Amino acid sequence: MAFSLSLRRQKTLPHALMLLLLTLSCSQVFADLPSALQAMEDPKNPLLLINTSRGEIFVEMFPQEAPDNVANIVALAQGALELQDGNSGNMFAFPYFNGMRFHRVVSGSILQAGSPALHPRRAVPPLQDDEINADFLGLDSELVILPGGAINPLLNISDKAGFDDRILRPLYDRMGIDNEQDLGNRQQQVESSLLSLTVKRAYENMGYQYNSSLPGRSISQGVMALANSGPDTNGSEFFISLTDAEWLNGQHTVVGKVVDGLDVALTIGETEIDPDRYDSLSTLIYSVRLAN
Repeated sequence: MAFSLSLRRQKTLPHALMLLLLTLSCSQVFADLPSALQAMEDPKNPLLLINTSRGEIFVEMFPQEAPDNVANIVALAQGALELQDGNSGNMFAFPYFNGMRFHRVVSGSILQAGSPALHPRRAVPPLQDDEINADFLGLDSELVILPGGAINPLLNISDKAGFDDRILRPLYDRMGIDNEQDLGNRQQQVESSLLSLTVKRAYENMGYQYNSSLPGRSISQGVMALANSGPDTNGSEFFISLTDAEWLNGQHTVVGKVVDGLDVALTIGETEIDPDRYDSLSTLIYSVRLAN
């Protein structure tokens, strides 16, 4: 009797309410643990669950590819590291990412979170060295100056100032050129070095160091990598790439990849968020924890 009464009530729901319920149901995106486990490349890898106000994102971590950095991110998520509270000066161990937000979103490009500058306790984790295999990424065979004279798009350099800053000045430093007269005297040598300069060597001139013994991975859609302020400055700040982004290869350590919940990440990526406008529009991270 109760069941048939429930059915009668369902049939008499106002049409507008039915449409609203249907819309809400269709607008939600879901991820779940069984699907994530099934999608993993290696079930022995750590699986992180990023639980956000927009839904869940499961990330398979790759300790074989970036052992130190993966261990650091997992330890931060678990609250296994004792860090100094920047507000009180006391030492605490706490799940680092809980309560933070995706403070930077470039629509259709990346989601970024974990900045110590925006941490509720202003806690700064220790920095880790880069763990990148540039040879696996093919950067050792990519020329900075392509045969037609164009700048290799992998460098993502759009103007002369960027080329001078990222390519020429580090090259001059490596060659020991520190004044205009020396540059004039060695112009032919500079030109020859520039034409044979690979992307890998250009990044090494900037200070990046690579490890050819590690497995490698390109930054493609769904990949989680570490944001930094230059070589060997990896900490807690990470980003999830919403597109294939080869121009980031060689400069960012890859630590994982989304195996379920990419729809959630793409949904978060629809709303542009400027780090200087860190407000209620940004997606809240309830927690980051191990799911397996």
